[in-house]
Amino acid sequence: NRLPTFYWKWGVFRTSLQEIPESAFPRVTPHPYLAVGAPYTGSPWRLRSGALSALYRAQSLLSGRRLGWRIALFDAYRPLAVQHFMVWDAFRREAQAVGCLTRLASCAGPDALERLDPEIYALLAPKVYRFWGIPDPDPCCPPPHSTGAAIDCKLVDGEGRDVPMGGPVDDFTDRAIPDFFASALPGTPEYLHHQNRELLVSVMTQAGFAQHVGEWWHFSIGDQMWAHAVGAEHALYGRILS
Repeated sequence: NRLPTFYWKWGVFRTSLQEIPESAFPRVTPHPYLAVGAPYTGSPWRLRSGALSALYRAQSLLSGRRLGWRIALFDAYRPLAVQHFMVWDAFRREAQAVGCLTRLASCAGPDALERLDPEIYALLAPKVYRFWGIPDPDPCCPPPHSTGAAIDCKLVDGEGRDVPMGGPVDDFTDRAIPDFFASALPGTPEYLHHQNRELLVSVMTQAGFAQHVGEWWHFSIGDQMWAHAVGAEHALYGRILS
């Protein structure tokens, strides 16, 4: 089903994004997508002011429940060009995994692959788009991170160590599903993973974010995914032109 649209007065527009202070929110370094050559023209560690305010609220809630723990960032703002780059990178990785990478050689991206080799596109696209938003230039269908209102995050403890979540961010397997460990027995590592995921989603949703149904690490506020999750009539934010 198509996700709710947003008011046209908010549409696609230029706006100021605020840098997320590293002193307040530790981050993965180097940035994982910059490290593979993604074409950023500015800092990826930026958000809309409303999303950043909500992130501070989530951190305050976390601090009240786990002294010294912090929300650590994996990714934030992702322009459409970066989304296209990473989606095509995912197509190439999936093609390599099934031994058909050479069939992508004459293609510049998913659209060309669909046109030139629909059989391979049909094989790879469901695997890629299970986790990656389609880099659609249509202003009615902005990928979540292109709105400046979505983040990928995890938890770190008071010593800066990763809190065990049962898998890394961008773990593109079934373990990414937020409730994957929900049936784990008390006393097992998997039970702890579920409790830590529940803590993260609790503080984030109390702060106003919505969680991606298929990724324990992805949260957004004000975009189409958020509107769909909370039952809003429309999203607040569209894609940003950077």
